[in-house]
Order: sequence, then structure tokens, then C-alpha cells
Amino acid sequence: MSRSRLFWEVFILVLALLIGVDAPAQEEKKSGKKMPSQEEMMKRWQEAMTPGEAHKKLVSFVGSWDAEVKVWMAGPAGEPTVSKGTSEHKMILGGRYLQQDYTGDMMGQQFIGVGVTGYDNMKKKYVASWIDNMGTALSTMEGTIDKDGKTITMWGTMDEPMTGEKGKKVKYVTRLVDADTHVFETYDVSTYGEKKPTMVITYTRRKS
Repeated sequence: MSRSRLFWEVFILVLALLIGVDAPAQEEKKSGKKMPSQEEMMKRWQEAMTPGEAHKKLVSFVGSWDAEVKVWMAGPAGEPTVSKGTSEHKMILGGRYLQQDYTGDMMGQQFIGVGVTGYDNMKKKYVASWIDNMGTALSTMEGTIDKDGKTITMWGTMDEPMTGEKGKKVKYVTRLVDADTHVFETYDVSTYGEKKPTMVITYTRRKS
């Protein structure tokens, strides 16, 4: 038995003792539904927590990147503002998540952002979050990858401080062009639809 499995078996046993070994029976009585056994619950937990093939696809984004950012502040029909940045991507927590640490500039100010992307084994979807120093909101999104394993499309909502709009629908597309290039696109669906992005970031792998 591996140390990892032994650890989780002990952890689940301790958790069961803390919440009460008769908790499943009580829940079964209340809901009228047959509860899974301790062994089945442990198996399900193991399946939910174990990284798989979907997580391995995120490894393609690991590395040091130069970024070119185009933002269409006045909408896709206008001219974009262009800025540069750098980004470090690494797998964390045993290969469960891809963490991004971005540094650049935006509108003449330093821009720092942190993103985390993973795959939720229970939802069967990719999930992600983003925070930066240009706001106080935590953006979340979820979606799927295409059958070629090259494009991840996610959906989320955002609040727009400049106009006061809340819950705007946003589409996020990440395209793996090749081993040294990937592109991230943001679509302000609520305002401009899905045809043209309002932001495009092109990441090029930094040569050592």
C-alpha cells in the first residue's frame, strides 16, 4: 500500500470518527435513500481527489512565457491597446492545478495577476479562478476541452466597475497553438457577442 493511500485511509477514518460513525445511517434514515458503505465512500473520495488525464493536459502550459496583450477597451471594432508582460506557470498540489503568476503593465500601471486552473473530477469540467491588483473581485469560470485536446472553452460572469453592470456573461477560450505558443481570448458576450474577443493574450515560451 502506498503512503498516499495509507494517509487518506487514515484521514477518512479519523473524519468518520469526528462526524460520528452513525452519521451515514442517520442521513439514510432522514432521506430515505440507501447510503453507500464506508468502503464505497472511500473509493469515491479517492476517485474525486486523484489527478487523471485531464490534469495532464495542463502540463503543456508549464514554463516561463513572454506575453503580448491586446485589449479593445472601446469594443472589438476599434483599435486595441497593446502591452507586454511575463508569466510563470507551474503545476501545484501534486499535479492537480496549474498556477499562473503574471506580471506586466496596463494603462500605464503595473499589473499583477494570479490564476489557478484545474479539472474537477466530479463536475467533469475544467475550472479556474483569477485575481489581480486591478480589482477586488475573484473571477471564476468552468468549461470543457475539445476532442483534440487543444482548446479549452470556459464560461463565467463578471461585474464591470466602469459601467456598474453586474453579472455580465463572459466566454474565455484558451488555444494551444503548439508546444511554444498558446493564446487566451476573452469575449464580452453580454455586450459584443461571441464572434470577436475584447482581449487576446499571446504567450510565447521564453527560450533559456
